[in-house]
Amino acid sequence: MASSQLGARGQCLRLLKTRGFLLLKLSAAILAVLLFCEFLIYYLVIFRCSWPELKTPEGAGTLGAPKAPEPVLRAMFLADTHLLGAVRGHWLDKLRREWQMERAFQTAVWLLQPEVVFILGDIFDEGKWSSPEAWADDVGRFWKVFRHPPHVQLRAVAGNHDIGFHYHFVMVNSVALEGDGCDICSRAEAELLEISHWLNCSREEHSPRGCGDRQRLPASAPILLQHFPLYRRNDANCSGEDAAPPDEKYTPFKERYDVLSWEVSRKLLWWLRPRLILSGHTHSACEVQHRAGVLEVSVPSFSWRNRNNPSFIMGSITPMDYALAKCYLPREDMVLTTYCVAAGCLMLITLIPTGLVSAPFHFGQRVLRKFKTM
Repeated sequence: MASSQLGARGQCLRLLKTRGFLLLKLSAAILAVLLFCEFLIYYLVIFRCSWPELKTPEGAGTLGAPKAPEPVLRAMFLADTHLLGAVRGHWLDKLRREWQMERAFQTAVWLLQPEVVFILGDIFDEGKWSSPEAWADDVGRFWKVFRHPPHVQLRAVAGNHDIGFHYHFVMVNSVALEGDGCDICSRAEAELLEISHWLNCSREEHSPRGCGDRQRLPASAPILLQHFPLYRRNDANCSGEDAAPPDEKYTPFKERYDVLSWEVSRKLLWWLRPRLILSGHTHSACEVQHRAGVLEVSVPSFSWRNRNNPSFIMGSITPMDYALAKCYLPREDMVLTTYCVAAGCLMLITLIPTGLVSAPFHFGQRVLRKFKTM
């Protein structure tokens, strides 16, 4: 009697030990999947990105001593983060999308070490109708997601000022360029004309009449940063894996809604004479050649909420030259597939000890043996 009780107790202990070991393995597997999908995958994907190299001009440094290289500014450009607000934002959607952008941004800043980061508008999703309390909460979340070291500067195109300077850049609040004579639009156009005059004075070797003794800007064409793209009919000529879907490429763009008007676009090109334009708004990638060979790059959205394959642009920039490269973030479908495969494997690990999986397997083996002997 005593021996049977001891045997039953030992069997019970072995069962508890087996279940405890199984639970420990399941917990370790779940933690490993979470660690990979929510942290490590960002490092593995962004680690493959590198800053573009500037081409050395032919003949540089051939006469006498080699020419000292110009300092290169490393800039990141991202767009359309669309942080959700209190009205339209479900808490789970908000948590998921903001975590994705936070991990992507923090990983990129840590690995790539940019000197300046530009966000090309549509930072918030509900800025037009947020209450003061909701707006304060949105701004607080923005600074949490896009926190950065003191040596990295963060600049947003749409801010307290319509137009501003930063290094070789002209940042324009293109929302204020409706061209309908409104107060903000009139102010924006007046500031643009002033900047155009300032740039023209700096381009001349000797200050022309009317320039005065104002500080001269670097003698290089500026880079124009704005939210709305310059006028184009549609995205039909855009290509690449992150371009607009085929069913959207040929949809005509509305002036002053999808793109700037033709008239305003012409004015910006004439007034500023930029060497490069970077814009957002469409959530998809595109490269457009405007007159005089000015390249415009539409930066895709940085958020999974707008794209399955978000990305950002990396720029190596000097006063006279630039080089661009694109850095892709982890694909949302890849992360979801990893979770689904891991969940299936964990279910098998859980069911095998119960015999629910082994019984059909053995039955299939017996059927195959009978089929072979026939």
